[in-house]
Amino acid sequence: MVVLVHSPSVGPATWQPVAAELRARGRDVLVPSLLDVGVGQPPYWPRVVYAVRDALSATAPDRPVVLVVHSNAGLFVPAIRTGLVQPVFGSVFVDAALPARTGATPVVPEQHLRLLRGMADPAGRLPRWTDWFDEADVAPMFSDPVIRHLIVGEQPRLPLAYYEQAVPVAPGWDDHPCGYLAFGPPYDRLADEAAERGWPVLTVPGRHLHQTVDPVAVSTAILSLLEVHPGPSRSTATRRDAATST
Repeated sequence: MVVLVHSPSVGPATWQPVAAELRARGRDVLVPSLLDVGVGQPPYWPRVVYAVRDALSATAPDRPVVLVVHSNAGLFVPAIRTGLVQPVFGSVFVDAALPARTGATPVVPEQHLRLLRGMADPAGRLPRWTDWFDEADVAPMFSDPVIRHLIVGEQPRLPLAYYEQAVPVAPGWDDHPCGYLAFGPPYDRLADEAAERGWPVLTVPGRHLHQTVDPVAVSTAILSLLEVHPGPSRSTATRRDAATST
């Protein structure tokens, strides 16, 4: 079972094109919705775990799952893995933030928090994620106006407190196969860090929502990473361009 986890900053529509492609290739796919994660008071990170766990409630407890996480959702992999009944066979980080190896991981660094605090309304809510940027930065992320309308329309307005939290990291969380798929800057730096951790790394050049632009190439790269099972003792990994390697 492939579980596609979207960033709480956006919504499940960001994964639907890839979900459809993977299902067409014979994979069982689940796309949990995290749209309600920011409702209520902190802490917020347990609600990510509950949402994924509840989405898997009808799945047999002994059925292995693979977590495929995008963007900010990468930070929650250790907590999700700890909170699931099903064994997590592998994790693929797609243009995603990386959890710390040990200790709690801040959702965003302090310098970014200063910017977000300036965006929050009097109730402590932030604008939708795509409203953080100029149109010149947002438009190139989308190739289809219909998909853009769907993705933009379902975005939640998260509380500032969501980004002020730190997510716990269970010791040894990365003792299972992990891989990294990068689309480009600034996540290329995280791809380099993933390679330093001994993970296989692929690149499909594009912008941050490239899974909605080219779901075929992104699905192929994800499946390629799922076929690689690095041991926890590996110290190096080779970065490959998925456009030429798959």
